[in-house]
Amino acid sequence: MFNVDRRTFIQTIAAGGALLAAGKPAFSAEMAHRAASEATPDFKPDVEIELAAAPGELPLLSGATTHVWQFKGKAVRGDPSSFQMLPGSALPVIHVRNGQKLRIHFANHLDEDSIVHWHGLHLPHRMDGHPMYAIRPGQRFVYEFRVDNRAGTYWFHPHPHGRTGEQVYRGLAGLFIVSDDEEKAAALPSAEFDLAWVLQDRLFDRNNQLVYARNMMERMQGFLGDRVLINGQADFVQPVGTTAYRVRLLNGSNSRIYKLAWDDGRPLTVIGNDGGLLERPLQRPYVTLAPAERVELWMDFSDRSVGDQITLRSLPFNAGMSMMGGSAMANGSAFPVLRVRVDRKLAKPRALPAKLSNISRYRLEDAVNRISPRTFSPAMGMGQVSLNGRRFDKMDEVAENEIVKLNTLEVWELANDASMMMMAHPIHVHNLQFQVVQRKADPRFAGAYETLGAGFIDEGWKDVVLVMPGERVKLLMKFTDYTGLYLYHCHILEHEDMGMMRNYLVQA
Repeated sequence: MFNVDRRTFIQTIAAGGALLAAGKPAFSAEMAHRAASEATPDFKPDVEIELAAAPGELPLLSGATTHVWQFKGKAVRGDPSSFQMLPGSALPVIHVRNGQKLRIHFANHLDEDSIVHWHGLHLPHRMDGHPMYAIRPGQRFVYEFRVDNRAGTYWFHPHPHGRTGEQVYRGLAGLFIVSDDEEKAAALPSAEFDLAWVLQDRLFDRNNQLVYARNMMERMQGFLGDRVLINGQADFVQPVGTTAYRVRLLNGSNSRIYKLAWDDGRPLTVIGNDGGLLERPLQRPYVTLAPAERVELWMDFSDRSVGDQITLRSLPFNAGMSMMGGSAMANGSAFPVLRVRVDRKLAKPRALPAKLSNISRYRLEDAVNRISPRTFSPAMGMGQVSLNGRRFDKMDEVAENEIVKLNTLEVWELANDASMMMMAHPIHVHNLQFQVVQRKADPRFAGAYETLGAGFIDEGWKDVVLVMPGERVKLLMKFTDYTGLYLYHCHILEHEDMGMMRNYLVQA
């Protein structure tokens, strides 16, 4: 393993050149900060946003307000609606179009270091929110990038090493929604008929204050709350009319997996996931949603009567080892998530298109390492977590098998079969969208797999994949456009903070 020379790194990124591996000088946080603390004069943004992370208070439950951390902001150039708050909530939403240039001035008003990761977006290394760029209280970081992603539901959250879990848990998260012409041609429900539900579980004390990760066991198992909030609201009820809706769901929980199904048994119609619209709609009896995953649903209530109520529930499942994680509501418990109430009569909706988008499929035979896939194994035991026996101990450390070449297609195999403590791990790869090409479950863990497997939405483009105990999952991914250091990690945020995260290096 070796470290990347930061001075060379920053100079070459600024020049648009290749990242070079060199010596081992001491890391300079000030150098990294200076590299992106000012706007670039010749970068002409279509949309410019002021964004701040700051303490706040919200009336989350009846009684005393809850101390939280919030993202606040506004659009200062371009369409004012580019930055909004999700209706009825304190969660921000950034709306942009594919191809737009975006500048975001991020200010840290917390009392600890922070930085923002644009989850799912394809970006230059310096814009991705790597923890090496975390800024101190009172400092600013300027993001400048072109939106290259297809239409879809992405999100943003903090990414300082060792503190991501608590910063997200205390409220720092937002949606990042991209639109494009292909999506427009699908003529899906829009405006008030385009809904977003952010699922987060939380644990409160008697004074309505958030409780988080009180011991090592709660961190090892992943911290879980005993109340599920939707868009920051408890006991959430969604009013709808007798028509069709597009619903974007984000699992914004630190560790909880959801097995989502309607209480009346009707199937869920899935139209999109992490990387945008699927090619065609598909139906599932339930949808499995791991931390950081997104899914988009088509929901048609035209056959309902005014006054009807439907409950979206999380069904029971077995994800391997028992995960209590801080509450009496273990991972795999059954509970109601939200209610939908039909409160008005509306015109019959147009039909759901049979074709939603075009997706070019990668071919396994085109991968440069098709004969010998890179294998990465999450592991847990004795109070330690790791990937391939390594932890995230240095900001710029990479191993030989973590170096990839620009403009190559590779197959990665995630092998969740090398751990003393067997549990499911949602693995996220920064900077790209991949395709899931194979799942192979160990028969010894078939019982756990079968309780969730029918709800996996592996079609289309993904940036998070849930790897079950004893399972091996093959992914195809292409490294395009940008050189530099990017992260891959478990998106159980406590595992990420403990070191189940590593760099991979894209070289020219």
